[in-house]
Amino acid sequence: MNHSYLLAGISSGKLFRLLFKNGFSIYPKYLFRILFLLQGSIFASIFNRIEKIRMAKKLKNYSIPDDPIFIIGHWRTGTTLLHQLMALDENLVTPSVFHVSTPESFLISEKFYRPAMTKAMKSKRPMDNVKLGFDEPQEEEYALIKMTADSPLEKLIFPKGKKYFLSEYADFNPDNEIKWKRALQDFCFRLSFSKGKRVLLKNPFHSMRIPLLLELFHNAKFIHIHRHPYEVVPSTIHMWSVVGKENKLKRKFEKPKTEEVAIVFDRMLTNINENLACLTENAKVEMSFKELESDPVSALQHIYNKLELNYSQDFEASVKEWLSEMKSYQKNKYALSETEKETIKRILGKHFIYYNYKQ
Repeated sequence: MNHSYLLAGISSGKLFRLLFKNGFSIYPKYLFRILFLLQGSIFASIFNRIEKIRMAKKLKNYSIPDDPIFIIGHWRTGTTLLHQLMALDENLVTPSVFHVSTPESFLISEKFYRPAMTKAMKSKRPMDNVKLGFDEPQEEEYALIKMTADSPLEKLIFPKGKKYFLSEYADFNPDNEIKWKRALQDFCFRLSFSKGKRVLLKNPFHSMRIPLLLELFHNAKFIHIHRHPYEVVPSTIHMWSVVGKENKLKRKFEKPKTEEVAIVFDRMLTNINENLACLTENAKVEMSFKELESDPVSALQHIYNKLELNYSQDFEASVKEWLSEMKSYQKNKYALSETEKETIKRILGKHFIYYNYKQ
C-alpha cells in the first residue's frame, strides 16, 4: 500500500462527501489515487452493511466499555514504541492496521481483506522504518476519519495553502461532537467485543481531546510520553512531509516549518498539562522517551503500578522477547541548525524548564 492509506477503506458516501467538499487535482497521479480509493470504498460500503445486519443481535447484550487506556503525547515522542510494547499484554486489545483500515466491518471482513492487504502493504512505515503489518498496532485516528469524515487529517489530504495543516487548531475536537463521540464509542465497543478485553488506544490527536474523552469514558486512564523538542520537531517535519506526499489529493501540500511545528507542540503540551492536572493520581502517568528507551521493562512496571493495572510475568516475557527481536532497529537522526534550536527554545522554553530538558 504505497499511497492514500489514510483514506483506504472509507465508504463511498463519506469519500464522495470529502471530495465534493474539498475538491481534488485532475493530474494523473491524483486521479489514480482517487480511483484506488473509489474501488476500495465500494467493498467497504458492502461489508459495512453486512456487518450491521449480521452482528446486530450479537452486539446487543455486550456492555460498552468505559475504561480504555489512552497513550497520548505529540507525534514522534515514543508513543508508537509504548503502544507496541503494551499491545503485547494479553489483557488488552488494541486497534491493528486491519481494524483502522476497515473500522466498520472488521468483525466480519478479515478473511477477505487479509490476503489482499498483506500483499499490498509495505513491510515498514515510510517515515521511520518501524515494522508495519496487518496485525501491527495502529492509531485509531485513521479509523475515525473513515467513520466520520471529521479529522484534522482532512487538511493534510486536501491541503489548501502553505501553512502547516495543524496551525489553525486550538484543539482537535470534531465539528460534530455527537456524531464523532458515537463513532469512537462504537469503534471501542466492537473492538472490545472482538476479544472481550480492555481497550488500549494510541492517538496523538487525543492529546488535545482529554475532556471530550472523559465525557465518553469516565474511567479512562492516560499515559503521556514526552521527548526532547530537538528530537521531536525535525522528526515531526519529516513525518508529515512523507505522509502528506503519499496521501494528498491536491498539489499544494508543503513541508511544515520549524516554527509552525514548535507552536503546535507548545499548544499541545500546555493542553496536556492543564487537563492531566485535573485527573486523579491513579488515572494518569507521565514518562519521558528516554526513560522508556533506556529501560523498557522498568518503565512498564512503573506505568502499570501507577495506573493500578495487572502486570504479569507472561507480559514481561513477551516484552523481553520483542525487544530482543528489535535490537537491530536504528532510529532516524536529524541535525538542527543553531537558528532552528533558538526558534524551538523561544517557543517551548517553559517546557524545557518543566521537563528539565538540556538546552
